[in-house]
Amino acid sequence: MEKEKILELFRSTGALQQGHFRLTSGLHSPEYFQCARVLQYPQYNEILCGEIFRHFHDWRVELVVAPAIGGIMVGQEVARQLRCRGVFAERESNEMSLRRGFEVKPGERVLVCEDVVTTGGSVLEVVNLVKERGGTVVGVASIVDRSKEPINFGAEFFPLLRMEVPVYQPDDCPLCRENIPIVKPGSRKVSDQQKA
Repeated sequence: MEKEKILELFRSTGALQQGHFRLTSGLHSPEYFQCARVLQYPQYNEILCGEIFRHFHDWRVELVVAPAIGGIMVGQEVARQLRCRGVFAERESNEMSLRRGFEVKPGERVLVCEDVVTTGGSVLEVVNLVKERGGTVVGVASIVDRSKEPINFGAEFFPLLRMEVPVYQPDDCPLCRENIPIVKPGSRKVSDQQKA
C-alpha cells in the first residue's frame, strides 16, 4: 500500500494529530499517531493488517503476540488473517507478562505486532518474553515506524509506514519552552493535559 494512501487514512480519521505530546517513551513530539482512531474502523484495520498478512503469510507463523494496549487490535487482526492464535502481553509490576492463561509453546513460530514503534522498547520486551518461553520470533511488524535510528529486534522488522517525526528530550523541548500545554495520549498512565 502506498505511503500517501496510508497517510490519507490517518488524516481522514483524525489519527494523525498535531500539538505537543508526551510519548510513551517519555520523549516529546509535535505529532502523534493515534492508530486506534483508524483501527476502530474494521474495514481500515483489515486493509492495513492485510499488508502485514501479505508480507508474512508464507512464514509459517503459529502465534501473534502484541504489546497492550496499542498493539492489541493490530495483533488480533493479523492473527485472524493468518488463521493462527493471537494473544497480548501486558504490564504487571512494570514488566511485560503473559496473563489470562496466554502462553507461548516451546518452538512456536511467533510474529510480534505493534501499532506504532518509536524507541522499540515495548516490542523488545515482548520479543524477549517470547524467547524466554522458548518461542522463535520470526518477525516484527507495525503500522507506523517513527524511530530515528534502525532498531535491531533480532528478526525482520516490517513497518507499513516509516515517518521521520521530530522528537525531543523533555529538558530540550522547544514546545515546552513555548509553554504549549502537553498531552499524554498513550495508554500508560494517561492524563488529559499536563504542563511539562
